[in-house]
Amino acid sequence: MKALRQIGSLAFVIGLFVTIFAGIPWHVTAVRDPAVPGWLQAAVFCLVGGILVVLATVAIEQRSAKPATEVPTAGKTGSTIMLSNTSALAGKPVSESLGLVQGHTVYAIWLGRDLSALIRLILGGELTEYTDMMGKARKLATDRMLAEAAGIGADAIINVRYMTTSVVGSAAELLVYGTAVKLG
Repeated sequence: MKALRQIGSLAFVIGLFVTIFAGIPWHVTAVRDPAVPGWLQAAVFCLVGGILVVLATVAIEQRSAKPATEVPTAGKTGSTIMLSNTSALAGKPVSESLGLVQGHTVYAIWLGRDLSALIRLILGGELTEYTDMMGKARKLATDRMLAEAAGIGADAIINVRYMTTSVVGSAAELLVYGTAVKLG
């Protein structure tokens, strides 16, 4: 699927560049001849076909993706891993530091939701599409960090921090990290 998506992306880029950098100059200079040459028809076909191939492969991948499984958040004692943005937990001394744990995701929303967010940007109000996206990304990254901490037998994660950056357009990278510890 990934190879097919890359072929579709390449066809789109080639079609776009040929249409813009050769098709438009041709149209400007050959306005008297209304017949569209075969090379320009092929470029437009690559442009549109490439988009359709990429959209179809992404849709198929999303449809066949397995639903997220429950992330283990229990240490060896069976208790839930506690999270704190402070360096200590009240009444629970840290007996051992297990090191840095982290969770990471790059998340994006569907183009249709992105377009409705752009309309909302013009009209004003909360961009609920992006709020939902960031909430899902935060939960996914936190679950991944908790799974890593559970894997090393942590009782808690202290000094939890979230970082986010924009990757491209409506895609956001979210990183959560903290120090996994054993409690005394």
